[in-house]
Parts: sequence; structure tokens; C-alpha cells
Amino acid sequence: MKLLVKFIPVLFLVTVGANGMGQSIKKWKITDVVNYIEKTDSVVVLTFWATWCKPCITELPYFHSVTKKYAPQKVKLLLVSLDFQNDYPKKIAEFAKKNNYDAEIVWLDETDADYFCPKIDSRWSGAIPSTLIYHHQSGYRFFREGQIREERLELILQEAISKQKQ
Repeated sequence: MKLLVKFIPVLFLVTVGANGMGQSIKKWKITDVVNYIEKTDSVVVLTFWATWCKPCITELPYFHSVTKKYAPQKVKLLLVSLDFQNDYPKKIAEFAKKNNYDAEIVWLDETDADYFCPKIDSRWSGAIPSTLIYHHQSGYRFFREGQIREERLELILQEAISKQKQ
């Protein structure tokens, strides 16, 4: 009983501390991103964004809602932050918490766009928002530099899901 009494306050502090910080933002290299999309059996929606990018912030809410809608059809959302190094992880985590984003968020620990952009798509200039929708097993691939409207995103996902089932 004494051990349990000592353990409860520690458990409380760990729980409160973890919830107070919001989600953990991982630091990934571009090779981590590529490995992630090639090893998952789901349709993956990657959006490259930043907390300071107004068009990015505009589209994030419907990226969340549309991918949640299709989650039962094996659709995953990965938010790849291109925020500045001094904004990692605090500003990104605060932004995610403020907006109740529960999708996985990673910070891209890369500075050479000439190196990392072609790993995603040879046409990518580095502009954000940019989106890659990819399904490794079917070979489905859609890339867009710039905003995507909600209706268009849903149509693209439906197409990717249909390819996934073939």
C-alpha cells in the first residue's frame, strides 16, 4: 500500500506533464520521410507546411477532416513541418495543440532544398504548401505544389483508394 501511495503522485505528474506539452514533434531527415511512405501499406497524404505559411494554415483543417473521414480505408496524414529550426519543437507543438491537430507531425531537419525536394518530386521547387499523396503498393502518386481545395483533395483521395484496392 505504501508503494502505491508513493506511485500515484508520480503517475499524476507524468500524465499532467505529458498532456500539458501536447504531442511530441519528431525530427526527421528526408530519408526518414521516404522510408515512412515506402513502408506503409496505407495511402499516405503528406503535406509540407509551416506555421508561418497562411495558405498552409488555410488548408490544414480540411486535410485533417478529409483524411479522418477516409481513415477506415487505410488513409494516413503526415504533416511535415518546414518551420525554422528555432521554432522546433515548441512553436510547432503549440500550434498543433491550439488547433487540436492529432495527425502525426514531424519537423524536417534539412536545409538544402536542392537535396530534399527531388526526393519527394522532381518538379518541387520548395514552395509550400506542397502535397504528396502516395500509395507504395499500387504505385499511385499525386504531387501538387500550392494549395488544394477540399473538394479536389477528396477526389484525389478517392482515386488513390480505388487504386489501393486493385
